[in-house]
Amino acid sequence: MNLAWQQKKLREFCNANGIVLTAFSPLRKGASRGPNEVMENNMLKEIADAHGKSVAQISLRWLYEQGVTFVPKSYDKERMGQNLAIFDWTLTKEDHEKIDQIKQNRLIPGPTKPGLSDLWDDEI
Repeated sequence: MNLAWQQKKLREFCNANGIVLTAFSPLRKGASRGPNEVMENNMLKEIADAHGKSVAQISLRWLYEQGVTFVPKSYDKERMGQNLAIFDWTLTKEDHEKIDQIKQNRLIPGPTKPGLSDLWDDEI
């Protein structure tokens, strides 16, 4: 789960059933090839610049505001500090409206084990 794969239906299901959702690959890196649809997103860069934050911080703050847990992977102390600096500010309603417009695309094209149909409900 990440800003380019927000999985609204899954989040609603988890919230309704008391399930804590954890975002895997929250900065959209993972094993994907090609452009990073989160970190290279121009709209997220604009939001980040407006807040004086990084795109990673915008992404992690959005997940936090959705009630989703996440585990960003970094070995860089500066980035680890930035990842923790998301709790003293909030995204605006306008930020959320812009984020809702990000094109959604699942990261794993398949085949997967378990089968992709067991993991994905065709939501885009």
